Amino acid sequence: MKNYVILFISVLALFFNSCTTMKDTSKSDDLYNTSWELEYISGPRIAFEGLYPDKKPFIKFDKSKSQVFGNAGCNGYSAPFTLKGNSLTFGEQGPATMMFCEGGGEQTFLQMIKKIDSYAIDKDGKLNLLMNNIPMMRFKKVTK
Repeated sequence: MKNYVILFISVLALFFNSCTTMKDTSKSDDLYNTSWELEYISGPRIAFEGLYPDKKPFIKFDKSKSQVFGNAGCNGYSAPFTLKGNSLTFGEQGPATMMFCEGGGEQTFLQMIKKIDSYAIDKDGKLNLLMNNIPMMRFKKVTK
């Protein structure tokens, strides 16, 4: 009898845990109609403020064109994206006028975004771009 109770409690715990996980990954519509400003990027050994001394990168998703656009820290950024469930990939960046950018953050941003393979929106409403389920970039909602 104890084994059945333990089994029941285990199944119940898994059920509640899976429901909590589902709340964290929001519908894809949460990506649209907002600008996302970068607040964390994995990899560089330079402080975030040093990478982006003048302007933080931001992106905005255009659902109708399947395009993402914004700023990579200094120059404009636009690229096609593919979204299937929580799988998200970015295509090659479109043409842009390139001016010299302080800090080297723009190259870090452009290299990292090519490696992204999925996304999640956490319980705080932050957009996490993931590579192999590891957060590589985190964005917060901003009004622009």
